[in-house]
Amino acid sequence: MTVPTVFDSACRRCPRLASHLDAVRVSHPDYHAAPVPPFGPERARLLIVGLAPGMHGANATGRPFTGDHAGILLYRTLHAFGFANRPEATGRDDGLALEDCRVTNAVKCLPPQNRPTPAEVRACNGFLGAEIDAVDPRIILALGRIAHDAVLRALDRPLRAHPFAHGAEHDVGSGRTLFDSYHCSRYNTQTRRLTPAMFEELFGEIRARLS
Repeated sequence: MTVPTVFDSACRRCPRLASHLDAVRVSHPDYHAAPVPPFGPERARLLIVGLAPGMHGANATGRPFTGDHAGILLYRTLHAFGFANRPEATGRDDGLALEDCRVTNAVKCLPPQNRPTPAEVRACNGFLGAEIDAVDPRIILALGRIAHDAVLRALDRPLRAHPFAHGAEHDVGSGRTLFDSYHCSRYNTQTRRLTPAMFEELFGEIRARLS
């Protein structure tokens, strides 16, 4: 029996993303510029799903939400609620470790303009489904609508039955709950569509469910 692959560091199944990374490696030879692996323990009760690596963040460092603006709020909040040993993520050698929490992306490769196509999200969905099965989380937190939809597709759940909304929660079967949040991107935090208080309230509920 073939075991589904959680991550492929040499994946080139999306021609547009593969060629984009080829170009990035030329212009930024010190960047990771390859599929970005998930971060955290192989088994965890909380799985956080983002969109895709950022150009000068995860794509540069090789670790999700590390070195970019989106990671500031995420890792500070994870630390505040006991899911991380440090409040900052600056590089893969910064000593940061996650506890009972794993962070991944719906799309593992840097997309141009930070916008993967629907076909690229679908092409990466098998990895996400395999990861959910392997990690076996009780709670999945989707950061943004694309991540939300990707989780539902990976679990073979109908999108119409589970509309995205910040703070919403969805029973997705197998004893799992999907929580939604606006993505902790620079745009959302600077426009205050997502505030630290909103994010912390959501994590307070997640922590209470896992206690």
